[in-house]
Amino acid sequence: MASAIVRSTLRTALRGGARVNPASKRSFSAGASVEEEAREAAKWEKITYAGIAACSILAFVNLSKGHPHFEEPPAYPYMHIRNKEFPWGPDGLFEVKEHH
Repeated sequence: MASAIVRSTLRTALRGGARVNPASKRSFSAGASVEEEAREAAKWEKITYAGIAACSILAFVNLSKGHPHFEEPPAYPYMHIRNKEFPWGPDGLFEVKEHH
């Protein structure tokens, strides 16, 4: 299989290389003119900036609202079972408790 690909490539190279037919060349722009492409790019740039502004405003509104604070749950005896002392003290590493 690989030898067939190599032979085909060598045969094409010896014949003068691969000639690309301009009619068979793929066009990625779907025939749109440069002006159309510029207008389309400008449109999507405006849509992007409008989306950024809308998301920023929505985030500001949501974050500026208060949020409910609930009562602390009861200290059930089974919640913080400590069978062995932590090397850094009686509390968890990221727990900050006031000791009286």
